[in-house]
Amino acid sequence: MKPTAKLALEDGTVYTGTSIGVAGEVEGEVCFNTSMTGYQEILTDPSYRGQIVTMTYPQIGNYGVNEEDLESSRPHLAGFVVREHSRVNSNFRSETSLGEFLKEWGVVAIESIDTRALVRRIRSAGAMRGVLSTEDLDDVSLVAKAKASPGLVGRDLVREVLPEIPCDWRESVSEWTHLAAESGEQRAEGGPHIVSLDFGMKWNIPRHLYDQGCQVTILPGSTTAEAVLAQEPDGIFLSNGPGDPEPLDYAIGMIRELLGKKPIFGICLGHQLLSLACGAKTFKMKFGHRGANQPVQRLETGAIEITSQNHGFAVDEDSLPSALEVTHRSLNDQTIEGVRHRELSAFSVQYHPEASAGPHDSHYLFHQFLEAVEAAR
Repeated sequence: MKPTAKLALEDGTVYTGTSIGVAGEVEGEVCFNTSMTGYQEILTDPSYRGQIVTMTYPQIGNYGVNEEDLESSRPHLAGFVVREHSRVNSNFRSETSLGEFLKEWGVVAIESIDTRALVRRIRSAGAMRGVLSTEDLDDVSLVAKAKASPGLVGRDLVREVLPEIPCDWRESVSEWTHLAAESGEQRAEGGPHIVSLDFGMKWNIPRHLYDQGCQVTILPGSTTAEAVLAQEPDGIFLSNGPGDPEPLDYAIGMIRELLGKKPIFGICLGHQLLSLACGAKTFKMKFGHRGANQPVQRLETGAIEITSQNHGFAVDEDSLPSALEVTHRSLNDQTIEGVRHRELSAFSVQYHPEASAGPHDSHYLFHQFLEAVEAAR
C-alpha cells in the first residue's frame, strides 16, 4: 500500500490521495498546467520554484523520463500533483520512470485526487497557498500551515535558482526537435557572441542560440551591467525565471543600464524585467497561464501562434510607457504577450518560443533577435 498524502489549500479545502514521491511536507502556491505532455520539462523548469504544480491531463508518466529532455540540472518545484501516475513508461527514449525520478530528486508528490475539482476551484478563486504532506495528516493543522505560508508576492525566488558561476554553452537542440520542425536549423560557426543572463533559465534557450551559430556565455542574473559589457557581447538575452519580478531591483537596474548599449531579447521573466526597466509595472494574475496550447496573436501580421507558457505575473498595460509598443497579445484574456522598444533595439515576449510542444510557430523570434544583433555589429 502506498502512503497517504494530503494537499490542503488556504481556503480550507483538503484533498486526500497517495504519495508517489518521497515522504515529506512542502508549502507553495498551488497552480495548474494544461499540457498533455512535457511533465519532465515542467518538473525541471526553474520558473516553478515555490509552486505546487497540478497537471490537468489525467494520466502522467506514460512515456517515462530521459536525460536529454531536462531543462535544468534538477527539479525546482515545491510539489507535484497528478490524477493518475502511470505504472508503465513506454517509449524507446525512456531511461527511468517518473516515480523513480521523483524519488531520486526528493520531490513530494501526490496522486489519486480529483484534479478536475482542484483546477475548477483555482480557476474560480485564483491560485492559492497550499501545503502538501505525507507526515502531518491533520486537516486543521495543514490548512493553518497553508494560511501561514509566505506565497509568491514580494519574494525574490530568483536568488534560489541562480547559477553559481558563469559558463560557455556548447549543447545543441535535441535531434528530435530538428526532425519535428519543418526545416531543421543548421549550425554555423563564427556567429555573434550572446551573453545570456540566467534568472532561472530553461536549457532549451541556449540550445537554440548555440544551434544558430552563436557563441553563448551564461552569466548569473545578478551580474552587474559593467561585468556584462566586459564580456564584449554582440547581443544580450534575458531569461525566464520564477516568481514576482518587482522585487528584483538589481536585475531591473542592470537592464536599465544595458538598454541602448546592445540588442536585447527577453523571454517570460525577462520580458517582465525589460518592461519594468523601461518604466512599466506588473501585476499578479488570478491563476496565470501555464500550458502548451496558449493562443497568441502577433499584432504586426495578425497571425496566431500556439505557444507554451508558464507565468503568474504579467505586464500592466495601463502602466506601459510610451517608449514600448505591444507586439503580441493573448487571445484568452487579452493580456500583453510581447513588447518592443520604439527607439532602442530591445524586445521581449511573455511566452516560450524555445519550447517544442508540437507547433514551432514562434522560432522566428530567435532569428529576429539575431538579425538585430547582426545589424548592430
